[in-house]
Amino acid sequence: MEIYGIISLRVVVVYLLIVLIFRLMGKREIGELGIIDLVVFIMIADIAVIAIERYNESFFKPLLPMGILVLIQVIFSQFSLRSRNFRKLVDGEPIIIIKDGKIIEKQMKKQRYNFDDLLMQLRENNIRYISDVEFAILEPTGKLSVIKKEKNKTGYTVGLIIDGELQEEKLSELNLNKEWLYDELNKRGIKNLKEISFCSYENGKLYIDKYNK
Repeated sequence: MEIYGIISLRVVVVYLLIVLIFRLMGKREIGELGIIDLVVFIMIADIAVIAIERYNESFFKPLLPMGILVLIQVIFSQFSLRSRNFRKLVDGEPIIIIKDGKIIEKQMKKQRYNFDDLLMQLRENNIRYISDVEFAILEPTGKLSVIKKEKNKTGYTVGLIIDGELQEEKLSELNLNKEWLYDELNKRGIKNLKEISFCSYENGKLYIDKYNK
């Protein structure tokens, strides 16, 4: 009976620890986990099992690797917040799979994304016809975001400046150039890109959000 009591106590303690760890790691839905989050969660789960099953060993030995994993995740999260290049390296970036009702097979091959997956996710988005899709974007999490065609509205939100950094490939995607963007910013009294946390192109207009002072 003593053994069962020890195991039960460890289960409760490990459960509370994991809840605390997940709270520290931030709020994200399971389907939105990045690669780092997923790896950390799997490793913590394995270590937790060891802590419970090996009741005859010190309970504190598994806590050290769990703590190290949490520290790694927190540090990487801070890097991700500060650097978009780091986010792209670790999590990848959104990829356009369908544009104006036409499938971009080249991008599908790059992402090893097949037509069965595409059709399934289109059905999940209540899309009956591919021709009804203006944009279908494969997110870094593997989720397909679908934008239907609507009258008097074209395109989708495209980030041109993120964390004060110019996204030149997005400008090219919209057939725009840096001179046009800088001119638009000057009209709004913005001289330095570092003043901007996020700038996007939405339905033919610029949306600008400056850092809060």
